Amino acid sequence: MSDPGVAVVIEDDADVRNLVAAVLQQSGFEVHVAPSGRAGVDLVRTHDAIVVTVDVGLPDIDGYEVLRRIRSTSNCYVVMLTSRGDELDTLTALQLGADDYLTKPFRPRELRARIAAMLRRPRAVPEPGVPSRAVAVPASPPGAAPAPEPAAGVGSPMLEHNGLALNAAARTVVVDGRDLGLTRSEFDLLHEMLRSNGAVRTKADLVRVVRGDYYGEDTYISDSDERAIEVHIGNLRRKLDEDPKNPRWLQTVRGVGYRLTPARLTA
Repeated sequence: MSDPGVAVVIEDDADVRNLVAAVLQQSGFEVHVAPSGRAGVDLVRTHDAIVVTVDVGLPDIDGYEVLRRIRSTSNCYVVMLTSRGDELDTLTALQLGADDYLTKPFRPRELRARIAAMLRRPRAVPEPGVPSRAVAVPASPPGAAPAPEPAAGVGSPMLEHNGLALNAAARTVVVDGRDLGLTRSEFDLLHEMLRSNGAVRTKADLVRVVRGDYYGEDTYISDSDERAIEVHIGNLRRKLDEDPKNPRWLQTVRGVGYRLTPARLTA
C-alpha cells in the first residue's frame, strides 16, 4: 500500500489521543500527536500534514482557533472531535472550514471510514493562498463496503449550467471565468446537484454523498447530519455569490431538500 503521508492528532485526553493515533497508524499514516492546540498547529506546519484531527476542547486555545490557524497555511483534511453533544459546535466547525466531525464516543471503524471517504475525493483546487496536495488512499477498513465506482461524468467530465462549469475529473469549478475554491464537501454536493439535472435531492441523500459509502440506505440520518448539509449548502451559495431571492443554481425545496435551478436561455 502507498504511504498516505502524515497525520496529526491534536487531543488533550490521552486515551482518545492514543486511540485516534492507532487508527491512523493502522491506515498507513505517519502519526504525530499533540496534547495542546499551539503544539498541534506547529506539528501540522512542520510535517506538512495531510489529515488532522482536532479536539474542540483544548487546554490552551480552543479547537476553533486551531482550525483557523491551520486553514491559514494548509489545505489538509480536518476532522473535528467533540464530546459536547452541541449542534452549534458542529455547525461552527463546518463554517470555519472543517471537512467533517465526530462526536465522542465514536467507533474507530467510523473514523477510519470517514477519512478513507475524504481521501477518495482528493482536492485538486487550492483554497485561496493555500497549496493543493495529492494524497494516496488508505485501504478500506475490514468489512467496509468496496470503494464506489467513479461518478458519472468522470468519463465526460464537464458539467455546465447557467455560466458554471464543473470538471469532475480535475475537480475544478469555474463561474463566469473565475476559479472557485471549494472544500471537498462543497464540491461533492455541487457535483451531485449538477448530475441530478433538476431532480430534488433530500438532505438525507446529500448526507450520504458527503459521508461516502459508510452511510448506506439503512443508516440513521440525524438532525445534526442534516443541519451540516444546510451549512455546506450555505457556504457553497456564499462562494457562488447566489442571490437568495433569485437563485442561479441551487433552489431550496422547503421541508425536503434542494434541486438545480432551471437552465437560463442565453441570447
